[in-house]
Amino acid sequence: MQVDPGAPPILSNVPGSFTWKVLHERHPAIIDQVAAAFPYPPHIRAALDRLRRDAVSGVVEPLPADAHDAADWTRWSAPYLGMSWYDVPFLWAENYFYRRLLDAIGYFRPGPWRGLDPFEPQKNAELADPALDADLAGLARIADLPPDEQLTAAVDAALWGNRADLATRLSDPEAEHRKHASDLVADDSAALHEILAPGTGGTVCLVADNAGRELLPDLALVDVLLHGGRADRVELHLKPLPYFVSDATGRDLLACLHRLAAHEASAPLAGRLRAALGDGRLELAVPGFYCTPLTYAELPGGLAARFRAAKLTVVKGDLHYRRLVGDRHWPAATPFEAVTEGFPGAVAALRTLKSEVLVGVPDAAARDAAGEQWRLNGTHGLIQVRR
Repeated sequence: MQVDPGAPPILSNVPGSFTWKVLHERHPAIIDQVAAAFPYPPHIRAALDRLRRDAVSGVVEPLPADAHDAADWTRWSAPYLGMSWYDVPFLWAENYFYRRLLDAIGYFRPGPWRGLDPFEPQKNAELADPALDADLAGLARIADLPPDEQLTAAVDAALWGNRADLATRLSDPEAEHRKHASDLVADDSAALHEILAPGTGGTVCLVADNAGRELLPDLALVDVLLHGGRADRVELHLKPLPYFVSDATGRDLLACLHRLAAHEASAPLAGRLRAALGDGRLELAVPGFYCTPLTYAELPGGLAARFRAAKLTVVKGDLHYRRLVGDRHWPAATPFEAVTEGFPGAVAALRTLKSEVLVGVPDAAARDAAGEQWRLNGTHGLIQVRR
């Protein structure tokens, strides 16, 4: 099938739309949360106040000339300078917001605030929640299932773990507690099981999304892949910087391993993961690409080579899905295979739906007609595979 190259990018310039609300409501709420998290000095608070104004009613400006990545952002910003944030592609505007946020808090500059994750208090609180113990016990039981059931259980946990998104909960605190029936709108799990059959070995790249409650089941999936002979080696791809509120970094991985080890039931899982890190069967990767406004169609050569060499790349979450298929107004019936044919290798997407972009779902129009915000509220998910 020929894909329409003219599918327009998703913007944020329709008042009241989902994307408009992200820029107009969610981003200011995130700034308030960050400002309340630490006793920042006056100059940082002033920078956060300016970002709040700019994000709601300002225009795209270049990063400071002395920023370490100013040359890159000058190139990426060139088409949008002077434009309203609402009139540029939504994916670009979101990435620009988080890069500006790190600049505002002095993340890259010498001084006491350098390198401090502005979202760490929320992440720590999530991991410290005693209610998480039940999740840890459930993840630990996956290893006790019959081999043919382990992958199903681990994929299910990793898929629906994507509901654990702190950014969404900032603007909708009850999202995690909704009782709507979950539903897969696309299910290529048979193809996924075939690629990841026991004893097939090879390398699997797992591109993680959120920290905490989502990264924990991702680690259980890594364990199943390695100890079921479904992969000889797993590359776990994390963000090199704190980004998009709850995105997982290397520091978040260590915090998750510590939390697993501290719980009696999941301690053996933590031990196996630590051993895999120690002997190289589990390798961490933190490509800078994940903190850019680019899509997977614009992969740098080194990262593309990693994906090409893997037998499968699994991308988790809403943001990576948008990078993968393109954050555009695709007709939902557009085949997943058609929009991902340029990806350098076999790829699978595990995603709960929390934004409008969607492909590979021919019955989307009928679902839309029912009136439920099923594309946005995290009650529906998908498993899509392109070999």
